[in-house]
Amino acid sequence: MMKKLHVWLLASSLLGWHAAAPAQDAAASYPNQPIKLMVPWPAGGGVDTTARIVSDLLGHRLGQPFVIDNRGGAGGNIGTELAARQKPDGYNLLMSSISPNAVNISLYGKLGFDPVKDFEPIIYVSAVPNILVVPANSPFKSVKDVIDAARANPGKLNYASGGVGSSQHLAAVQFALAAKIDIVHVPYKGTAPAETDVAAGHVSLMLDTTTCLPFIAGGKMRALAVASKTRNPALPDVPTFDEVGLPNVYASSWYGLSAPAGTPRAIIDKLNAEANAVLKSPELQKRMLAFGAEVGGGTPEDFGRFMASETKRYAEIVRISGAKLD
Repeated sequence: MMKKLHVWLLASSLLGWHAAAPAQDAAASYPNQPIKLMVPWPAGGGVDTTARIVSDLLGHRLGQPFVIDNRGGAGGNIGTELAARQKPDGYNLLMSSISPNAVNISLYGKLGFDPVKDFEPIIYVSAVPNILVVPANSPFKSVKDVIDAARANPGKLNYASGGVGSSQHLAAVQFALAAKIDIVHVPYKGTAPAETDVAAGHVSLMLDTTTCLPFIAGGKMRALAVASKTRNPALPDVPTFDEVGLPNVYASSWYGLSAPAGTPRAIIDKLNAEANAVLKSPELQKRMLAFGAEVGGGTPEDFGRFMASETKRYAEIVRISGAKLD
């Protein structure tokens, strides 16, 4: 009986070794061909810009180029669903972002993918905070000015966003809740037309992303506060909401790397190690700072926990906003 048990244990261990060997071999030779990086947004936006900076430097470290595949539409859902269906071999990756990987599960009635079960987190790459901006000719010189005016005239001030459920919309919802003010949402079909109308003085304010930095630098907009825990290096003189007495108004468009579920852990670990090295490089830090990005890093588990916490947090924000999309 003991002899049979020993034979069974030996056979089981050999089977386990043979099962693990291909994954180890694949990781040892990885990568030996170009890597496709799905970006579920159009070219030129924040997600795309971040993806190109990171993949450029990461490709040099890994010795293989990254091929960017832009598949925009439905708030990032189209490209993200397509990425979930790709072969989990390390040659198909996703540039994850806040909308499809945290917000949309609460915003849309139905998704064609599960943002948790269908992906393996690799690394948290970066975030760009939302910034409270007003037209340059606005009478508002501070957050207090905005709040005082809104309380004196409920429902009279309006704010622009890139659309219902966008990062700007949900950031403004957080601001209004914290300040206990009633301001009116004016959704646009994209960030660019919203920014144009704010700069022209047609809208009172906006909780914009760092795409507004050129407007600020050009004297078209005035920045009043940043929705992050620390001041942004691109706007060192602009206080955080915490500093002006509105705690916990945190809103950032964040980005990370993920892979389809089932991608070998050895490959995930290799990508994580190389990406961490890239994120610490002076070249990346300089390129990210140019558009106000805060650089991340950490383990796959860190990124997974962060996405889970953001999903939970935004479920409540979406509920309060009343936003729903199909």
